[in-house]
Amino acid sequence: MNVFRPFLRLAALMAFGAALVFGPAAVAADHAEPAAAAAPAAPADAHAAPAAAAHGHEAAATAEPTILQRFAYSYLTAFMFCLSIAMAGLIFVILHHLFDAGWSVSVLRIAEHLACLTRPLFLALIPLLLLQGEIWRWLHVNPATDHALDVKKVLFNRITFNVVLAFVFGLWAWMATTFRKYSLAQDKDGSAIWTRKSRVLAAWGIYAFAFSLTLAVIMLMMSLQWQFFSTIYGVYYFAGSFWVTLATIYGLIRWLSTREMKPVIFPRQIHDIGVLFFAFTVFYAYIGFSQYFLIWNAAIPEETFWYVDRERGSWWAVGLTLLFGHFFLPFLVLLRIDTKMSLAVMAPMILWAWVMHYLDMTFNIMPVLYPKGLTITFFDPLCWFGLVALLASFFWRDYLKFPKWPQKHPRLKEAVTHHEVTGAGYAVEDT
Repeated sequence: MNVFRPFLRLAALMAFGAALVFGPAAVAADHAEPAAAAAPAAPADAHAAPAAAAHGHEAAATAEPTILQRFAYSYLTAFMFCLSIAMAGLIFVILHHLFDAGWSVSVLRIAEHLACLTRPLFLALIPLLLLQGEIWRWLHVNPATDHALDVKKVLFNRITFNVVLAFVFGLWAWMATTFRKYSLAQDKDGSAIWTRKSRVLAAWGIYAFAFSLTLAVIMLMMSLQWQFFSTIYGVYYFAGSFWVTLATIYGLIRWLSTREMKPVIFPRQIHDIGVLFFAFTVFYAYIGFSQYFLIWNAAIPEETFWYVDRERGSWWAVGLTLLFGHFFLPFLVLLRIDTKMSLAVMAPMILWAWVMHYLDMTFNIMPVLYPKGLTITFFDPLCWFGLVALLASFFWRDYLKFPKWPQKHPRLKEAVTHHEVTGAGYAVEDT
């Protein structure tokens, strides 16, 4: 029964969401404003007509969102946040095998469990596919009347959209499961063949990961405003994802190092994760600034409108919050070497990273539905807590079911003795 419990929770979540969005209120709202939901509003003046024609999302967004749309966009935001954790766990595993790392063996099983969250997320993708007509407005646009959509219609059509998403999520789930299967098989016989198989999978998996993640992010997020062009949007999502997942792994190993994982977790591993967290604070800011600077410098309307939309109303304040909260604050806090070892500093920073990353997903997704400014509804915490609880139950089930770290990994001794290389600031502070 314990095996099916997560699936029952997912079914309950989907049933609850369906009851909310398909209930009498939603049906009444859909019938009360069919014209507003389907047809774009007329431009206020002659000067607004060209912009409305070029960017149909602006006109469509003037209509009051239905309950169904509010739920769908909240679910998409929570889904992309949770997908970040799983995908960063997968790339952590890939990089570990690709570089034949030693220090990370202690936390490898944690990363493997995070990567395997792609399996429940594959199931959680189903509501998005069912609600795709409420989320991606290009599905209701004739490519013959929209040049921006016409040049992308090979990718942005219903059949390709569904098939590609199903394929990439299936690929991620298979890769994550295979990595962990090899690792668990090595726990039994200690054969080096499993390490070699993992390296081969990582060798081509790094390319498959980069291509598939970029494709998925383009289809799930960037296509919300299909006129938008950005060559590094996938990298932007990856940078934020790895940043928040490093914070998550840091919190997990600090907690678990006082429990079953105490024999293999030492201050040096903790500090190394903190250093990576600091490094990706800078890398995320670099990618975010690069995207903004290149688009601002080129001044191409097909690109600049995306930022113009996010400078309206309270979205301007959200953007500034991300600037200071996603970069400057963690950068200054983590700059000192000793703060990375202080739980009193890092525990709030982990929670702050989760808040900032969710706000980042909101900033990328929600202006399409709420162009006037940030709008928080009941569906936002409902979807976030529901999906996070679902993934947490899967992670904890796997953690209890399997060995806590790779038992017979050839680099395990190196990981255990890694802490013997000492330096300034490696003393752990619990307060």
